[in-house]
Amino acid sequence: MRDPSEILSEVFGYESFRDNQRAIVEHVIGGGDALVLMPTGGGKSLCYQVPALARAGVGVVVSPLIALMKDQVDALRQLGVRAAQVNSSLSAAEAYAVEQQMRAGELDLVYVAPERLCTPRFLQHLEATPLALFAIDEAHCVSQWGHDFRPEYRQLAVLHERFPSVPRLALTATADEPTREDIVEQLDLREAERFVSGFDRPNIRYTVVPKDNPKKQLLRLIDTEHPNDSGIVYCLSRNRTEQVAGFLNEHGHDALPYHAGLDGATRDEHQRRFLLEDRLIIVATIAFGMGIDKPDVRFVAHLDLPKSMEAYYQETGRAGRDGLPANAWMAYGLQDAATMRNFIERSEAPDAQKRLEHRKLDTLLAYCETTRCRRRVLLEYFGEQRDEPCGNCDTCLRPVETWDATVAAQKAISCAYRTDQVFGASHLIDVLLGVETEKVLRFGHHRVSTFNIGTEMTRKSWQSVYRQLIAMGLLAVDGEHGSLRLTAKAMPVLRGERELMLRKDPKLKRERKAKKARREAMRFESVEQSELYEALRAKRSALAKEQDVPPYIVFNDATLMEMTLERPRDLGALRHITGVGEAKLERYGEAFLEVLCGDAPVGDGAG
Repeated sequence: MRDPSEILSEVFGYESFRDNQRAIVEHVIGGGDALVLMPTGGGKSLCYQVPALARAGVGVVVSPLIALMKDQVDALRQLGVRAAQVNSSLSAAEAYAVEQQMRAGELDLVYVAPERLCTPRFLQHLEATPLALFAIDEAHCVSQWGHDFRPEYRQLAVLHERFPSVPRLALTATADEPTREDIVEQLDLREAERFVSGFDRPNIRYTVVPKDNPKKQLLRLIDTEHPNDSGIVYCLSRNRTEQVAGFLNEHGHDALPYHAGLDGATRDEHQRRFLLEDRLIIVATIAFGMGIDKPDVRFVAHLDLPKSMEAYYQETGRAGRDGLPANAWMAYGLQDAATMRNFIERSEAPDAQKRLEHRKLDTLLAYCETTRCRRRVLLEYFGEQRDEPCGNCDTCLRPVETWDATVAAQKAISCAYRTDQVFGASHLIDVLLGVETEKVLRFGHHRVSTFNIGTEMTRKSWQSVYRQLIAMGLLAVDGEHGSLRLTAKAMPVLRGERELMLRKDPKLKRERKAKKARREAMRFESVEQSELYEALRAKRSALAKEQDVPPYIVFNDATLMEMTLERPRDLGALRHITGVGEAKLERYGEAFLEVLCGDAPVGDGAG
């Protein structure tokens, strides 16, 4: 049995384990089961890859997405690991060949979809195969309380029944306490050791802004902070993804849509391009899983609300997986809550599931409206306490002002009541501002007592008030048109029994410090370092293109940055750079030393 530290260094190019990794690896090598909760980018894959290489037999990894399997198999092969996948992308002959390699002990790791794994034929094949372990990735998919429930994951309990002596790991980055307990129950992991590494991603900056022409807000974010970066933009509808992608292309940014309405070949091509190219933006629907394992995504933007805090955490977690600075940015508006409420009510889910989804939405709305450190609120949702503000979210960097909104809230609530609780916020604001629209006149609302009593505030201010009243649960959203009705929580405010403090929306400022921000983020001290980094990226791009693999599979940005800062001059020094294992040193060492030693021209960088 190989030493795990030796494997970590020689194969993966890392000098030491992080956080709980060593404890998990040693536990699994010893034959124990494990439930692993670790933040995206925290190194979950190593927790089963190292034991699979240390133990005799093949490690079988259950993964829900073909694109994710291919990405991980390609990366492992670059490291010299004997890896393969078995899924519907293979022909029958190709799948049979992989199975024969497994039986012959010619593979270290095999990735397989849960549907394939649980077929009687494949289970029989596994019984004739020497097995090192089972790793169940994205384990939250097994739980009906999770945000991405997949019924086929429920079948995986058969692994304990059929292979009781083979260690099993269930791994996820997004699971609150009910979801964790459901994972344990459904996968029969009651005896498993639990390893919780925490959910904090300190390199990600969290920002939520009030919607005010969101496409232009997004463009300003990209132009000022990410002009040359890869990113993901999430939208609620297919049409919106197409519109936003078109808008970004019109303004000089390469962007592609990605949603379930596209045919499979187009989706595959768009995802392939996103993985292979730098400086490309994918605009995707929230409801459609991406399976992205790209480490150099520098920003994730939401133009519409995600479904829950778990979904938000997972989607934003696709940014900065390499540990370098990244942005999680969301534009959130009054209509978002109404739209999401309507989606929940119109779904065919059981009432208990609808109540759960409403509670999850309430939590997400409270996160959007908080005046506290966003990271603290996010971590508290997953049961993790943080003593101090993080200093790397919008509410820490620009502390939020609050104001006594008791009277304004009384007016807003009263207006909803006086107009029979069947109208949306836009109409109610017209009434408050005394605007005699055709609708106001038709329903006689120019004669109600709340007509023209809110002229001391602007329309945007009233939108902020209504948005926060909805988020706080004082007003509820009904119906497709977003009608607002009073809840029991509204009555103490209306009667003057409760003071209400609301947040002031920050004024939007245009920032034009893109180049400075970029250099600060990358920690370069000179133009020479910046040019060297771009030359290394260009070399990486050329090598990746020759092999038709994503550039980050050659080396990720963090490795190139360390090369830039340390500037190794020979293979021995290059071997000590994080992420440079024996196989990659042999394959790429000379090519990168040519750049590092100044024997190659400095390029503008594309990789």
